[in-house]
Amino acid sequence: MANWTDPRATVSAPSSVGTRQATYDAGLRSYMLSVYNYMASGVLLTGIVALAFASSGLAQQVLATPLRWLIMLAPLAFVMVLSFGINRLKTSTAQALFWAFAVVMGLSMSSIFLVFTGTSIAQTFFATAAAFAGLSLWGYTTKKDLSGFGTFLIMGVVGILVAVIINIFLQSSALGFAISVIGVLLFAGLTAYDTQRIKSMYAYVAGTDMMGKTVIMGALSLYLDFVNMFTFLLNFMGSRE
Repeated sequence: MANWTDPRATVSAPSSVGTRQATYDAGLRSYMLSVYNYMASGVLLTGIVALAFASSGLAQQVLATPLRWLIMLAPLAFVMVLSFGINRLKTSTAQALFWAFAVVMGLSMSSIFLVFTGTSIAQTFFATAAAFAGLSLWGYTTKKDLSGFGTFLIMGVVGILVAVIINIFLQSSALGFAISVIGVLLFAGLTAYDTQRIKSMYAYVAGTDMMGKTVIMGALSLYLDFVNMFTFLLNFMGSRE
């Protein structure tokens, strides 16, 4: 038998590979767009609830009572339920919990409107949005593997939380300033790291039932990065009432 290669196979193989790559890229763009849409919508919902709650006068009354602890801790409860129970939750349930989390986070963050001027809040928000966009874009496009920074950044966040608790008792302005600066840097790093991690997850969840849940968890991660970076930045950029 003659040893020959069908030229049609030679021609079609690159085309087939190119088509698969184009399909993958289109799916990845759609996936990341869904993550960003959920994240941005969640931040917007939080901002609306925070402003409405503060403007109504209810925030000042409620946050002066023991109910403030419930409002402050409720967002953490939602994060824990989503983080540890995502595999057992339906996608629709995870979506509902994400929106509920954004609402209670708005109630919790309403206090910033009682402490800082509206102008400084707006300026800090747009500064955070610009920084977040740049960092997330870099995390999405860089060829550098950022996974090695993950453990370091998470350990840094734990350290910051411990420092915040200690400073509740010390009430040190110098320590508070240092916490804010380090907090901004840590969550700036986490923004790039989480973006790359979320992007890499697409290869594992594309076409599976987990894709919708992964979108929600990705949006939650970026939401937390944005809100924490905004909060720490506001602590030393914001003008108080």
